[in-house]
Amino acid sequence: MTVGVLGAISADAGIPVVASQQAGAEPVQSRGLGSLTSRILSGSVLGLAGGLIILAGGWVFTVATCLVAYQATQEFYGFITSKGISAGMEPPPPAVSVLTSLMCVCLSVWTYASHGRSTAALAVSAFALLSLQLLTVKQLRFSQLASSVFGLFYCGYLPSFWIKLRVLSAPAINSTAVHGWPVLFGGITHWTVGLIATFMTVACTIAADTGAYAFGRTLGRTQLISISPKKTVEGAIGGLACSTVVALAFWRFLRWPAQVGVAVGLALLIFLASLCGDLIESVMKREAGLKDSSDLIPGHGGLLDRFDSYIFTGAIVYFVLKFVTPLFGL
Repeated sequence: MTVGVLGAISADAGIPVVASQQAGAEPVQSRGLGSLTSRILSGSVLGLAGGLIILAGGWVFTVATCLVAYQATQEFYGFITSKGISAGMEPPPPAVSVLTSLMCVCLSVWTYASHGRSTAALAVSAFALLSLQLLTVKQLRFSQLASSVFGLFYCGYLPSFWIKLRVLSAPAINSTAVHGWPVLFGGITHWTVGLIATFMTVACTIAADTGAYAFGRTLGRTQLISISPKKTVEGAIGGLACSTVVALAFWRFLRWPAQVGVAVGLALLIFLASLCGDLIESVMKREAGLKDSSDLIPGHGGLLDRFDSYIFTGAIVYFVLKFVTPLFGL
């Protein structure tokens, strides 16, 4: 799970924990001090790198998104080819996995190059994946078609919305608070809706995860959902509260969003989207019988373990800013 797994509670709280190992595997030992140190260090490096990448925008942000899409695809196919899932569902052949990785990366590149137009590219990519299977798989099953298209959507199309969000170019800063900031940060004209919205979405997601973890661990008693018994109602309330506080801080100090109601609404949607992303990856890991999606990030597991909460948030915030708030003149 990510650092901010919602409602994580201590073992003495009396709520069962989902088994995360393959059948017959050794029990997972509790993480020691060395693991905690590596977790903090790798998390700090990721946070610093992520902040600089968001600030840079452009091709730097796009290349980073491409790397995320590629690694997410590898870990997704690791799930569906695992013993836990493949026992009941025939996975797509390796050629489809390779093409899916390529298409997921190309979706991010196309989204940036076309200034956010990726819907048709998704349809073309899906057609290519399905056609390849029709031509190469003798005993083709629906599960193979469905899993490949879901992988394209989950690992390629959804991450591309972060590029759509980042390239929103309308000026965002109405406050005098940042007029004195050094040119190092790009100057006042650099602070667009895309930049501030991306920073706020990431910050609210981190706050939701961290707040839910802290509140759930200290106060969590009521199970939230059976999919992940570690998640509690108390943790969810804490996560929502922390996400709201961060959104209100952006509204108060940067004057974005311009209306306090929009800030609160975005905080709620970001929290719900991060929770949904976390739960969906939990389902995949449970079905695969895996504890982590990979061992890519020391102390955190795989990329999907760290970024599952971000899968849907970019798309949700982009939709609200692009279509909902203009509709109501906000």
